[in-house]
Amino acid sequence: MGQALEGIRVIDFTHDQAGPACTQMLAWLGADVIKIERPPHGDRARRLWFNDNPDIDSFFFLLLNSNKRSIVLDLKTAEGKEAARRLVSEADVVAENLGPGVMERLGLGYEAVKALNPKVIYASVKGFGSYGPYSGFKCFEPVAQATSGAMSVTGEADGPPLLNGANIGDSGTGMHLAIAILGALVQRERAGIGQLVEVAMQEAVLNLTRVKFTPTLATGKPLARTGNRSLSGAYADIIRCAGEGVNEYVYLMLPPDNAQPFEAMSEIIGRPELRQDERFNTPPARAKNAAGLTEIIESWTKSRPKQEVMVAFASRGIPCGAVLDTGEVLADPHLRERGTVFDLDHPTRGRFAMIGSPVRLSESPVAPRRAPLYGEHTEEVLTGLAGYSADEVRRMRETGAI
Repeated sequence: MGQALEGIRVIDFTHDQAGPACTQMLAWLGADVIKIERPPHGDRARRLWFNDNPDIDSFFFLLLNSNKRSIVLDLKTAEGKEAARRLVSEADVVAENLGPGVMERLGLGYEAVKALNPKVIYASVKGFGSYGPYSGFKCFEPVAQATSGAMSVTGEADGPPLLNGANIGDSGTGMHLAIAILGALVQRERAGIGQLVEVAMQEAVLNLTRVKFTPTLATGKPLARTGNRSLSGAYADIIRCAGEGVNEYVYLMLPPDNAQPFEAMSEIIGRPELRQDERFNTPPARAKNAAGLTEIIESWTKSRPKQEVMVAFASRGIPCGAVLDTGEVLADPHLRERGTVFDLDHPTRGRFAMIGSPVRLSESPVAPRRAPLYGEHTEEVLTGLAGYSADEVRRMRETGAI
């Protein structure tokens, strides 16, 4: 059996993170994703964010573009536009996350592509959507978090709003777009029609934040920030462990609907009498006196490394996780055994740790491939898919169209 999306062709005009995260997921699932890059440097992510060597691709780019093919087209030239039109005519999906109106000015907006290919799924990421008062505004990760409510509920109670460290605005939007594309492909199988699918970054982050609106709907008041504490009435906190590093912590939860984790925790730290202590013997009491309980737990954990603490608690059914820094995650034995983190060879970067697909299908496992070099597959795609001869491709190179 082949991969789940084998035979699905995606023409990918996306760049940076939100769009590439979406098309990478489709590529992991087996789609043939052809990344369209413009001269002279292609996707600007190739040169972005902690790039230690500006002459080779950044790790930012490599982490978001595995399993794709890359071609270079100058969409400002007539020949480049014609090549793009030929490619979208053969596409199942066209994906883009360019600024408002850019694809339309290139002659590659939804209506133009639909005229060439009525069954196409045209997938678009916009910061605030294609209509509405904010539709013309630019949006980046922090802006999406700010305008969705996510930033307002992140941080300590007495501190300012904070940016979430996970890229819920960019990669989170990409995952929503991938879901929309898959739904549209299923509908096309039934109805035989293509369609436009759109995800706005603000709305994707709002969707990820929606549970935080529960208290507001119940009380009419905005939700206050609570730092690392739980809103559910359970005890939950960040617990200091041994070591001098800034991440020597575990996150510990004692659910409000089950007494067993609290009893087990009391035994593990050698304080069984806590079960009779009025400050802690009920879930509301533990939540009310969380600071005192944290201090007691830390009297045991501060002499033990976080990995040991995690195993001690988690093995007894207590929700607990060590706070792993990014270096520790890349070396984590659990992720390594599952193949989520693995070593990959690259022509210019050599061997490095790659983060792979979190999605697993039993009958179509992901076969990871490195991200493409800039324009690596231009001739292969134009001759194999767009119908150009080798001579035509050579002339297009001479004119600068590719």
